Amino acid sequence: MSTPRTTPLGTITAATVDTAEQHLRDILSIAIDHAHPRVAVVVSDRRCDLALALTQAYRRCLPDARFIDFDAVAPAEVLAAFEPLAPLDLVVLIQSTGFRLDAYRLRVELFKRSLKVIEHVHLARMSESSDRSGLQALYYIDSLAYEPAYLRGVGRALKERIDRASCAMVDSGGAQLVFGSRLEPAKLNIGDYTDMTNVGGQFPIGEVFTEAQDLEAVNGRVRIFVFGDTAFQVNQPAQPITLVVSKGKVTEVIDSTPDFDQVLANIRADEGEVWLRELGFGMNRALTAQRTVSDIGTYERMCGIHLSLGAKHGVYNKAIIKRKDAKHHVDVFAVTESVTLDDEVVYRDGAWLV
Repeated sequence: MSTPRTTPLGTITAATVDTAEQHLRDILSIAIDHAHPRVAVVVSDRRCDLALALTQAYRRCLPDARFIDFDAVAPAEVLAAFEPLAPLDLVVLIQSTGFRLDAYRLRVELFKRSLKVIEHVHLARMSESSDRSGLQALYYIDSLAYEPAYLRGVGRALKERIDRASCAMVDSGGAQLVFGSRLEPAKLNIGDYTDMTNVGGQFPIGEVFTEAQDLEAVNGRVRIFVFGDTAFQVNQPAQPITLVVSKGKVTEVIDSTPDFDQVLANIRADEGEVWLRELGFGMNRALTAQRTVSDIGTYERMCGIHLSLGAKHGVYNKAIIKRKDAKHHVDVFAVTESVTLDDEVVYRDGAWLV
């Protein structure tokens, strides 16, 4: 059967949609391992060009799937479409914002049914209104490229080194942030779901993350060039902001901006102090300091180091932090000249060296 010709969508060219198709085929076959006779349901909306482009690409990859326009049907019809699905069938969610079905936590409930899930969220933040040149859509689609040798090879090598390291250091151009304790066992988001309970999640992927076992052993300075603001959007100040960290908390900020001051004020209002928790090793080479997108959840995968501010990090429990009191998890992105685990440099010149 011939493949239908792709048509351009606003600033998104036909060639870009063709690229999306290629990347999604790899995700479906290699990362998700979806194949006949497994069933697929794709739920999407039509609120932005990027959502339309991804839907068009999935139609070519999954010609036998059931496609549902989220805005054209009642919530009950969306939920009813999941009822016949068997464990290991696939649900794809393509969302300009985020689908709301009353109190129904969609991805969580789908995982409870042992369904595979691919989720694309907040696409409107990277759509035509804020991206008149179409570059953000291009960067997003580029970030969907699935390179198993790179992601799985480098990801596992980073985890091995993180798990045996006694300390770590991030050099952000003269400012050094030292993690003076062992790190928590690293978690992988590399598209390999072997031995995992759930298959899939939010795309794009490409990350290894951890944090200090002893949060108070984190000291020094770090220069950040992007932070997630109160609208969960990428905020890039005119010059990097320097955070001074003492015993795991941000105690001083140099060259701050009103937007970043508001982020810190919100954290302090709810938590009293500003903890530094996550140490994220982003691996997605389509997203860099020069290739940015507006959605902070997408940009979190960028190739380099990101950290989190605020006490909330549900993956790791800490006795000194009560989970019920932890309200904030704000991603900030370090100017990353190099990263060292023990005496081994694992990142330099914009690339992982493992």
